[in-house]
Amino acid sequence: MAVADSSRPRVIVDGKFFRLGQKKFFIKGIAYGPFKPNAQGLPFAVPELTALDLNQIRELGANVVRVYDVPPRWFLDLALTRELRVFVDIPWNKHLSLDSDERRDAARDAVRRAVAACAQHPAIFAYSVANEIPPDLVRWHGAAKISDFIDELVAAAKVVDPNCLCTYSNFPPTEFLQPRSLDFVCFNVYLHQEQPFKNYLARLQMMAEGKPLLLGEFGVDSLREGEAHKCEMLAWQIENTFRGGLAGAVVFTYTDEWYRDGRFIEDWKMGLVTKERQPKKSFAVVQKMFHAAPNFGLGAPASRRRVSGPPAGETPALPGKPPKVSIVVASYNGDRTLKACLDSLQRLNYPDYEILLVDDGSTDSTAQIVTEVGRVTPCAPPGSNEERRARSDAPYPSLICLCHEKNLGLSVARNTGIAAATGEIIAFTDADCRADEDWLHYLVSDLLDSEFIGIGGPNLLPPEDSPVAAAVMVSPGGPAHVMLTDREAEHIPGCNMAFYKWALDGIGGFDPIFMKAGDDVDLCWRLQQAGHKIGFSPSGFVWHYRRSTIGAYLKQQQGYGEAEALLVRKHPENFNSFGGGLWRGRIYAPAKFGIEVRRSVIYHGLFGSAGFQKLYASEPATMLMLCTTLEYHLFIVLPLLVLSAIFNHLAPVAIASLLIPICICAAASLQAVLPKNKTDWWSRPLVALLFFLQPIVRGWARYQGRLTLQPLTLAGQESLDSLALRHSKQSLDEVQYWAEQRFERLDFVTAILKRLDQKNWPHRTDIGWSAFDMEIYGSRWSHLQLTTVAEDHPNRRQMIRCRLRAVASLKAKVACVTLLGGELLLIGLISAWRPWSWLILLSLPLCVWLLLRDQRKLQSIATVFLDELAKERGLAKIHADAETQAPSGAKSL
Repeated sequence: MAVADSSRPRVIVDGKFFRLGQKKFFIKGIAYGPFKPNAQGLPFAVPELTALDLNQIRELGANVVRVYDVPPRWFLDLALTRELRVFVDIPWNKHLSLDSDERRDAARDAVRRAVAACAQHPAIFAYSVANEIPPDLVRWHGAAKISDFIDELVAAAKVVDPNCLCTYSNFPPTEFLQPRSLDFVCFNVYLHQEQPFKNYLARLQMMAEGKPLLLGEFGVDSLREGEAHKCEMLAWQIENTFRGGLAGAVVFTYTDEWYRDGRFIEDWKMGLVTKERQPKKSFAVVQKMFHAAPNFGLGAPASRRRVSGPPAGETPALPGKPPKVSIVVASYNGDRTLKACLDSLQRLNYPDYEILLVDDGSTDSTAQIVTEVGRVTPCAPPGSNEERRARSDAPYPSLICLCHEKNLGLSVARNTGIAAATGEIIAFTDADCRADEDWLHYLVSDLLDSEFIGIGGPNLLPPEDSPVAAAVMVSPGGPAHVMLTDREAEHIPGCNMAFYKWALDGIGGFDPIFMKAGDDVDLCWRLQQAGHKIGFSPSGFVWHYRRSTIGAYLKQQQGYGEAEALLVRKHPENFNSFGGGLWRGRIYAPAKFGIEVRRSVIYHGLFGSAGFQKLYASEPATMLMLCTTLEYHLFIVLPLLVLSAIFNHLAPVAIASLLIPICICAAASLQAVLPKNKTDWWSRPLVALLFFLQPIVRGWARYQGRLTLQPLTLAGQESLDSLALRHSKQSLDEVQYWAEQRFERLDFVTAILKRLDQKNWPHRTDIGWSAFDMEIYGSRWSHLQLTTVAEDHPNRRQMIRCRLRAVASLKAKVACVTLLGGELLLIGLISAWRPWSWLILLSLPLCVWLLLRDQRKLQSIATVFLDELAKERGLAKIHADAETQAPSGAKSL
C-alpha cells in the first residue's frame, strides 16, 4: 500500500465554508462504525472489508467518513486513495464528571495521543475533541467550565498539530455551550418534521455567526419510520441542509451493523445498507442527493416557490430561470482594494449578472484601474447600443464603468448604478469588499425562497487583513446586521445587500442627502415603513477590509456621526434623546455594545430534562456605556475637572469620574473576541483606546451635524398678513376651517405637504409613530408640529382643525442648557466677593421671551400659509370665538 503523501493539501476553513486546494470542499459525509473490535482490539473492520465499505461509500458520492475512534494508519491510507477525508471523534470517558484533575488530564492525554497517532495525515479532515457531553453533567459543572475545558482540549490538539481543524460535536440539549477556539461549529440534529428542521438550522446559523456550520449527524430509523418515509425525510434533510448554506452534512449511518457498550444494537436500523452491506432504498436517495449537492438550483423548488412578486406591470423571472442581477459597486478613492473587489466579482458562481462600477469622482488611481479592467461608459440610459459596444471588448466582459466628474456622494453613486441596471435584482457591495464566489447564489436563492424584497449577509474580516484591522473589527461602530428573527432583519449593512429593483424604484432609491454613510439604514427603514420585509442569508458573505489605521477608523466614525445627524432628523422615532439608535432587533457584530456584568440564564427544563435547552444571554450593560459618551465627558468629567482646579477637595471626584470610562473601556477590551492569529501584545490596549475615542468622535460629529443643519430663513416667508397676525393679540395655537361639503382630511394633509415641497420648506412627515401629522422646520431656534383633525357636522358639513404647536429646536435647548450651566459656574466662582452675581440669572427670562417671540413668528407665517391653501380649496376660516354648528354662525375670513 502506498504511503500517504504529507505534502498534499489539507482542508482549511474559508469563511463560512471549507476549501481543499483551489476549490470549495462541501462536506458530504457518512458515519462509519463503531464495529465490534477486531483482532487488534480496534473498533474497525478488517482492512479487506473496510476497503469494500469505503468503495461503497464512495459510490454514494460521499467525500468524508466520520469515525468514532482513532483510526489506524492503514484506514487513513485506504480513505485517501479513494479521495475520502476522515472526521475523527476522539474518545474519552465524557460520561464521568470532571471534578478530579486525573480525569481532566486523561481527557487531554487522549486528545494529544489521537492527534499524534494521525501525524498530520492528509486524509484527516478534522477532529471532534468531544461528542455530546451529557446535559446533566454540563448542568453539574456549569456551562462556562465545560466550554473552557473544550477550549483546553482544542489547545492540546493544536500543540501536536497547529494546523489541524478542531470542533466539538454539540447537540440541542447543550446548544448553549460556546467554546471560543473551535474552527467550525458542528451539531448533531435529529428532527423529523421539515419546517422545524429548517427553523433550527436557521437558528444554528445565527449561533455559528462567521464560522462554518456542519451538520455532524442526522438520520432516520428504518424500523420506526419505515424505509419509504426514511427516503422522503433524508431527501429533504439533505436538500435543506445545503440550501440553508451549511458547509456540509454527515448522514448517520452507513450500515445497520452497530456495536456499542459491548453489544450489537439490534433495535435500531439507521443504516443505508444492511449488516450484509446490501443497499436499501435510502442508499439510492442519498446517492442522488449527494451528487446534486450543493447545487439544488436557485430559490425553493418550483412546487414551494412563493407566488407573490412585483407590482402590476413588472415581469418576474420564470420558475427555474435565475433572475439577472446587477451588482453596483460605488467607489470613491478606493484604489487600495478595488482591484481585489472586481477580481472576486468576476469569479461568481452565478449564470446571469453584470457589474456596474460607479467611480464617484475619485482623485486617487481609481481611473487607472478602471482603464485596465474596462472602459468608462457615460451615465446614459441602460441598454443603449453605445453602452453594449463599450462593454463587449473590455477585459472584464460583465463590467460597466460609470464615472462622475466630481464626488456627489454614496447615495447618488448608488442611484446612478440603479438607473443603469438591467437586472431584476440589484446587489450592492463596496470597493473595500471581496465577494465569496457563491455570494450571489445564496443571496438570490434565499430571496426567491422567501417573502422578503431585500436580503443581506455577513461581512467577515479577510484572513490577510492586519492585526490593527482585527482590533478595529471588535471595536464599536462597525457594520452590523440587526435581526428581528433568525431570518428577518431590521437592518443589513450596505456592503452586502440585494433588493428587487421594483422595490427600490417604489421608494425612490437612496436619499441623496446621505453622502458618506447612513444610506443603507435609511433605505431599510423606508422599505419597512412601506410594508416590506428584509431577510438575511447567513452564507451569502463578503470579506470586508477594515480600516488599517487609527486615523482612518476615527474618520470613518466621524462620517457615521454626520450621517446619524441626518437620520435623527429624518427618523427621530428610531433614536433616543442623545441621538443613539433604538433597534428593535438583536445586533450581531464582533464588537461589544456593552460590557457583560451578569451571567446568562440557561433553560434546562424540569430537573434538567429538556430536549432543547436554550441560553438566554444577559443584555450588555448599555447603561454603563453611557459613561463613555460625549455627553458624560462634557457635562460630568469636564465640569468636575474645572471645579477641582478651583476647589482642591473635588480632585478625587474628578479623577474618579475620568477613571470610570477608562475602566469600562478596559473591561470591554478584555471581553472582546479577537481572532487568535491576529492578536499582538498591543491589541487589547488598542481596542480599549478605540472604545474610549469612538463615542467622543462620533458623538461630536453627530451634534455638530445637527447643530449646523441650515435652517429656513423665515424672513423670506414673511408677508404683511403674517406681520399683522404676529403683532395681534389673537391666539395662534390653532386654526379652524369650515367645509360645506365633507372631504377627506388626508387629502388636505397631502396638499399641505405638496405645497411645502413647492416652497422648499424643510419638514418631516409622520410615519405612524408621531402624535402630529408633520413637523415643519422653521428657524434656528423653533420648529412647528402640525396636527389636524376633522369634525363631522350635520348636512355633510365639516370643520378642519389644525393645531400649531411650536417647540424649541435642539440648538435652542443646547443653548439654554449651556447658558444656564455657564452662569451657574460663573456665580459659583465670583459669589464670594460679588454678592450681586445672582442677577446674572435674569438673562434667562430674556432668552425665554426671545424664544417665544421666534415661535410666534413661525406660527404666524404657518397660519398665513394654511389660510392661503384653505382658500384655494374652498374652505372658510373660522375665528376661535365663532359658532361652528352652521355656516351662518361662522365668521369667515
